[in-house]
Amino acid sequence: MTSKTLIKKAKPVSASETNPLPNCPLCPRLAEFRQENIEKYPDWFNAPAPSFGPSNAKLLIVGLAPGLQGANRTGRPFTGDYAGDLLYGTLKKFGFSNGKYQARPDDGLKLQDAMITNAVRCVPPQNKPTGAEIKQCRPFLIRQIDALKSLRAILCLGRIAHQSTLAALEIRQKDAPFGHGARHFCDHREIAIFDSYHCSRYNTNTGRLTDEMFEAVFGMIRQELGETQS
Repeated sequence: MTSKTLIKKAKPVSASETNPLPNCPLCPRLAEFRQENIEKYPDWFNAPAPSFGPSNAKLLIVGLAPGLQGANRTGRPFTGDYAGDLLYGTLKKFGFSNGKYQARPDDGLKLQDAMITNAVRCVPPQNKPTGAEIKQCRPFLIRQIDALKSLRAILCLGRIAHQSTLAALEIRQKDAPFGHGARHFCDHREIAIFDSYHCSRYNTNTGRLTDEMFEAVFGMIRQELGETQS
């Protein structure tokens, strides 16, 4: 099945949708890669990864895109790959989750006051979405932000998540440069924006990101929310 076939069969996306349709046709290259994985791994999720977390979340965590053997396989953001081990462990430590993370979507883990999403919802080849694909998927990020009425903070994991979040909030890139541990503020939405290096295996193995560095950002977020960790 080609990407053209996928586009023909897909239904229009509602302006209110915060998650893409399972057969989202908006990015032909990603749709074609998705179909290749459906054929290779028919038991995997192989669809745009939906956001995970409660609708009353005060914190939105924005990653880059689903990992091939992570969310693309399991259907839950940061579930099944190394980045999820660090992220979910830190969320637990700072009181943003209940239950035990066991790297599978049926482990019973619940997020508390936090939601996780991605700038790009479909897994890209070599984990590298194009600029056009990032832009094409941004309306889902915009709608997700708009839907979270209790939202007070956004954590951007990596430069691409940072840039897409700024664009979604109509903030000029030069007014809020990316940097690990940086804090910016969206005046017209009253949302604090925090940056962290992505919690990927590469960043942790090379020492670019340590557990202490990652936890320091979550400490800033907890201070921003004015709540003590559970």
